[in-house]
Amino acid sequence: MAGLAAEAADLLRRLADRAAAAGQVARHGEVLAELIAMRPPHLKAAQVVRVWRELTAGAALPLAVWPGGDAAAGLDHARLAFGSGAPASLVGRPEAALAAARGGAAVAVLALDAESAWWGRLLAEPRLRVIAALPDLASLGPVSALAVAERAPEPTGADLTFWVTDARENAAAIADALGADGVASLPLAEAGGLRLFTLAGFYQEGDARLARAPGRLSGVIGSAPAPLAV
Repeated sequence: MAGLAAEAADLLRRLADRAAAAGQVARHGEVLAELIAMRPPHLKAAQVVRVWRELTAGAALPLAVWPGGDAAAGLDHARLAFGSGAPASLVGRPEAALAAARGGAAVAVLALDAESAWWGRLLAEPRLRVIAALPDLASLGPVSALAVAERAPEPTGADLTFWVTDARENAAAIADALGADGVASLPLAEAGGLRLFTLAGFYQEGDARLARAPGRLSGVIGSAPAPLAV
């Protein structure tokens, strides 16, 4: 037991030291990868991630969570990504979550639900951007929710960009057109005549490759670090 306690204390010290030094989003990803690589064999990578998130949460903004049909999962994924210290409240409609995020007073966490194309509204609200894909650990399953805030996303070197289009072609044809221009993409959601794609890498609004893509109404609505492969 004494040995485990010493290892735990050493890990906490390393986490705290690196949390104090990691001032940028990009640096956070690098440091977390280092910590996962150096963890003791008996400690799961997900446990390191949880402790790291708690240490780096700081004065976390409140979370306004629209969970779709799974309230428990929505709250769990939000708290894993932003720390359990962040006050979180469930809202009944995606519009309420987005309203809470306006002005920078909160982070909205919204489910990807076939009944709502809430993400399409971000085309008309350039101050609100997707900043995280949840769950952000690949072992917890595919991306099922997005976090939105009045914050400009920062490139991390391992990003997903979120792009919306009203193109009438099927998803495979849209992906082929993007691919012909060197843009790797995957369909993520579809609702209300709109399609949401993830693009591999960090793309900004006005990218010429996206301007040539199918659709009359389209655009980037944010980006986020790709879920960690743990």
